[in-house]
Amino acid sequence: MRVYHKAYVYLTCGTDLLVFDEPDTPWLGLQVPGGTVDPGESFLHGAMREFAEETGLDLDVAFEQFSSQDLPFETMPATGQFKAPSGRPLKGRHIRRNYHVCLQNRPRDSWEHFEMHPSNGGDPIRFRFFWIDLFGPEAEDQENFFAAFGEPLETLRGKLPNQRKAA
Repeated sequence: MRVYHKAYVYLTCGTDLLVFDEPDTPWLGLQVPGGTVDPGESFLHGAMREFAEETGLDLDVAFEQFSSQDLPFETMPATGQFKAPSGRPLKGRHIRRNYHVCLQNRPRDSWEHFEMHPSNGGDPIRFRFFWIDLFGPEAEDQENFFAAFGEPLETLRGKLPNQRKAA
């Protein structure tokens, strides 16, 4: 089984979480910025590089690892949130380190950006970035997220207990 080392960034501003979808593959669901760690690269440096590549933003802030995931995509059925886009297989074991980054102000409310050099060597991928309420119904339903990106949200919510938005 092939092993992939992955690093992802859960960027919050107050109780809002930065997510993206792929307009050209809308069935994938919500994702967070990040991706494959390059050979010889640390998880932290991979998270920082992938975040900048995918969002177009360069952050000069602290990245705090808050969770890890070990996902055996080799044994998961290729359906629903685990169905990869054509030419971008998930097959293999994904060892993830998830980082939390907190901003005082949103850099933008929403935007599109292209990842020009996907790790699989395919065509550029169009991402549409926007914010969702970490305590809202969209974020609380893990099925809205692709490839188990919703799984760490409960841990992340626990880091922000006093910031919950008023109902």
